[in-house]
Amino acid sequence: MPELPEVETVVRSLVPHLPGRKILSAEFGSKHVTPGNRGALAGKLAGRTIRAVTRRGKHIVIGLDEGTLVVHLGMTGQLLLDATPKNHAYGIFHLDTGMLVYRDPRQFGSIAWHADLAKLFAKLGPEPLSVTVEEFAARLKKHKMRIKALLLNQSFVAGVGNIYADEILYAAKVHPLAMASKLSKPRVALIHQAMREILTMAIEHGGSSISDYVDAAGERGWFQILHNAYGREGEPCLRCGGAIKKILVAQRGTHFCPGCQKR
Repeated sequence: MPELPEVETVVRSLVPHLPGRKILSAEFGSKHVTPGNRGALAGKLAGRTIRAVTRRGKHIVIGLDEGTLVVHLGMTGQLLLDATPKNHAYGIFHLDTGMLVYRDPRQFGSIAWHADLAKLFAKLGPEPLSVTVEEFAARLKKHKMRIKALLLNQSFVAGVGNIYADEILYAAKVHPLAMASKLSKPRVALIHQAMREILTMAIEHGGSSISDYVDAAGERGWFQILHNAYGREGEPCLRCGGAIKKILVAQRGTHFCPGCQKR
């Protein structure tokens, strides 16, 4: 599933091109991606001018002159600028120049129009790249959860998913099953620092293209070649040489080094 770095990369690839363009018409072809009245949704978008493209957590937020279009890429979603609609193109936005195409083979993503973003995002936690270490520590101490599960909780911080939770905890040398509320201040500070550094580096490399992810121009990311934990089950740890292990945490495959990452 595209996480914060991938979504941020898509947003940055759209920002130079979308603001100021008008949506002439839109068509939708999936009851899963766009549940409800798809004709009504298309009607709300017709004639609207795009004002801005931003990100909140894992959501692409397209501000219009009336309301907001919010896109979530789900597991396999792609938002492609000036692409030719092909298989699995379940959202097609005809612009005054060119088009914007939403493609999603597994149809786990979503496209929706919203009038009230504050209500939509009310339960999302702070952004990982802007939350201070003090706020991060205070929020963490309130949760009697395993640290990996907590990082995946979008009400704790918005945007971190399975890939980057593994990479963050590996960099901080913290075991994914460590109890969040019992972590010492120095270890919490290490997690916070690793979170900011890993996410920033991933954005600089265009995100991680594990399966379907590409940016709005169809370009793959390259951060996957720098993964130290995720997807490396059985391979040697790059710090100690021990084997990377995979377990389940919060029903998600979790990669870590038993030798380096301590509870």
